[in-house]
Amino acid sequence: MAKLTPHLAPDKRLLLTFEDGVGPYSQHAMIHMQVQFTINVIPDSDDATDYDVDLPSNLGPVGIKGYSQEDLDEHLSLKYVPNMSIFTLSGDGGDIDDNVQFIDFTES
Repeated sequence: MAKLTPHLAPDKRLLLTFEDGVGPYSQHAMIHMQVQFTINVIPDSDDATDYDVDLPSNLGPVGIKGYSQEDLDEHLSLKYVPNMSIFTLSGDGGDIDDNVQFIDFTES
């Protein structure tokens, strides 16, 4: 929470982006067997129609692409790894992505 909260405001939206190349916030579609996600902050006024499901979190709703739910667990945890400046996304079954990058699209 301490890492993400300074980037949040009422005029911003938090996304958990499945990196499949779909939508304006997906950075790439890697061709490998690894599931890959990024955490994004976008202006609330930006188009986020690909993010059709909101997951509840202790930071407020997190938008996801609905079909990415098949790669997620019901109970999710996002932990910051300070020495690597990355996040780890895990669920009931263990780690989902151990290299979640953070991108704030509201910063120039």
